[in-house]
Amino acid sequence: MSAVNDSRLGTGVGSERWRVLSLLCLAVILSLTTWFSATAILPELKQELALGPGAEAWLTNGVQVGFVIGALAASLVNLPDLVRLSRLMAAAAFVGALANASLLLNPGTGGVIAARIVTGMALAGVYPPALKLIATWFTRDRGLALGAVIGALTIGSALPHLFRAVSTTLDWRPVVAAASVATAIGALLFLLFAREGPYPFGKAVFEPSRIGQVFRERPLLLANLGYLGHMWELYAMWAWLLAYTRAAFEAQAIGSAAAASLSTFFVVASGILGCLLGGYLSDRIGRTATTAGMMIVSGSCALLMGFLFPGPLWLFMLVAIIWGISVIGDSAQFSAAVTELGDRRFVGTALSVQLGLGFALTVLAIWLTPRFADFIGGWRWAFLLLVPGPALGAIAMLWLRNLPESVKMAGGLR
Repeated sequence: MSAVNDSRLGTGVGSERWRVLSLLCLAVILSLTTWFSATAILPELKQELALGPGAEAWLTNGVQVGFVIGALAASLVNLPDLVRLSRLMAAAAFVGALANASLLLNPGTGGVIAARIVTGMALAGVYPPALKLIATWFTRDRGLALGAVIGALTIGSALPHLFRAVSTTLDWRPVVAAASVATAIGALLFLLFAREGPYPFGKAVFEPSRIGQVFRERPLLLANLGYLGHMWELYAMWAWLLAYTRAAFEAQAIGSAAAASLSTFFVVASGILGCLLGGYLSDRIGRTATTAGMMIVSGSCALLMGFLFPGPLWLFMLVAIIWGISVIGDSAQFSAAVTELGDRRFVGTALSVQLGLGFALTVLAIWLTPRFADFIGGWRWAFLLLVPGPALGAIAMLWLRNLPESVKMAGGLR
């Protein structure tokens, strides 16, 4: 079906799309709790499993690696075109719940990392298909709708820190159990309520022979450079914010581990405001202006965190929350830009390349950050390592804004 104004389909479809969006976002929130479930209990797992610094980073990096493997494998066989999206997301979420629950069996360091890789592979069957499904319900307000789904991912990623903060014991098992149950409920919601809308996509085929085209076309290259700058910062910030906050609170004589977990939850969860704001702005002022502005703000916050490490607490938290809002607010817009700039026949290849490179880069950033902290003698200035990412990303998007091809994005708003 050609893209038409949503209002032409009547008030029934108009109200239905918001109901589907609400239910889908709830299912994504519940399912994505497994992403950082191990990160939220990292101090406890590190002690119980006697993890070294390398294995410690891999509790988060395992999910990133698994996600890349799962996403590329699904693209190679065009899985979203072969399996109904609701069933694909439900099955993937259920596998993620089982993989996460296996941590309760205390399978040892190797088993834990393997479980995290499987969790990442499962989440690759949840997050990208959710974006595709909700886009079938929206032509108008699509930026806002995609921003809402990314916001749901953000809250889901933050929830394990809330589970940790409100846990009545110091044991890590209730956090894992809560995340696993939440993900299983999300799987049921996907199965019962997720269905495609009136704007279906054609097949988005992944053709490896077309990968070079992504790098030869300057607009696509710049959009992907912007995305890579964004991804260099995002997941390393999310992965190590709890460790950073704990160290900062100790420096500020705030010794409560629960306070650090609760603060981390609020900072990461505040990203939903950025996702909604980013979606709203991209539909009105354009993708390049929105993404560059968000990265300038987030990079500035990463720079300021070291200065505020010793306090005052209110200013530390204010900048951290602004960072949490801006670091994710532009995320959905990079994928949207690629779909608008590239040849529609190869949009599947372009998106797969963007996704694979972006999440592969997060593995390096997550691995390097604690090593950089050790090298400089502590966490205070560790987030300086992340500043070049958004700085270079903003430059790439502003460069793209000046190219004539940028009028293809967001209805000519660049």
